Amino acid sequence: MTDQMRDKIQQQIKQSVEAAEGLYHRLVLLVGEFGSGKSYVLRNIAQEFGTSVININLLLSNELLELTAKQRSLQLPTALDKIIDKAQTPLVLDNLEILFDKELKQDPLRLLQGISRNRVIVASWNGIFTGGRLSYAENGHPEYRIYDSVDVMIVSMDGTATIESTKNNTEVGQA
Repeated sequence: MTDQMRDKIQQQIKQSVEAAEGLYHRLVLLVGEFGSGKSYVLRNIAQEFGTSVININLLLSNELLELTAKQRSLQLPTALDKIIDKAQTPLVLDNLEILFDKELKQDPLRLLQGISRNRVIVASWNGIFTGGRLSYAENGHPEYRIYDSVDVMIVSMDGTATIESTKNNTEVGQA
């Protein structure tokens, strides 16, 4: 990925964060496939906003470690709230794979939307956004998810972004 493309994506994230302030769900997803450079972009964005990147896998694993499988699925939303309540806004979240664990029985997008009601969140998403559909992982993967309609801001690692609510499924900024 070129520096110019990275700068463009970071600019789109900043614009999306501003636009998200007035939305019901103040969630900005940085969407790209595994290894596309999302973590690098998120570190730069966090630095620009004067905050840090929150590693959800690490922190949630620590919170849920001593619980039974049933307790984990029940306590995950509360544990996630506890983690994010300590952070500055906008929250920058990376490494969300734990949210997709089938044994935890969660809907990761709805979970992220729920915590973004009162604060702006920028989060990585391993997948693609195309034709108004958001997917996580690849078809056939045990954690594969697809969403036909999402009410969040999306910035894609391919250089596209939704600056309006994606309820309208409008993609702008084609690279």
